[in-house]
Amino acid sequence: MTIRTARDAVVTAALYLRWLGFQDVRQPDGRPLPSTAVDLRAPGLVAQVDPTTAPAGLRAVECVWLNGLTACATSVYFSLAGYTEDARARADDLGIPLFVMDFTGMPQPVNDPARDLLGMGA
Repeated sequence: MTIRTARDAVVTAALYLRWLGFQDVRQPDGRPLPSTAVDLRAPGLVAQVDPTTAPAGLRAVECVWLNGLTACATSVYFSLAGYTEDARARADDLGIPLFVMDFTGMPQPVNDPARDLLGMGA
């Protein structure tokens, strides 16, 4: 799916997670799409989709990790603009899969946890 809008980015991430084997991927409560990261959930999964043009930072990565801990779930982050250096380092330390999405709609793994998730699936 070509990414033209923030909603396209969220739909693309949800489809990708389903392709990885996560079932019932949805946006909780049917909340409208905000301009910041969007929460996606599935059994055993908490994902953030950042459709903005700024790289995701350390705080964003730590927030998705904390949300995953609270839900006893795997945390995953998708970004259109990539990640700051400190966010990538922290994600590696915490084992959080990071994906970057290009405008053609194909998420690409950024770190080893993402490559592991891609290889193993849900």
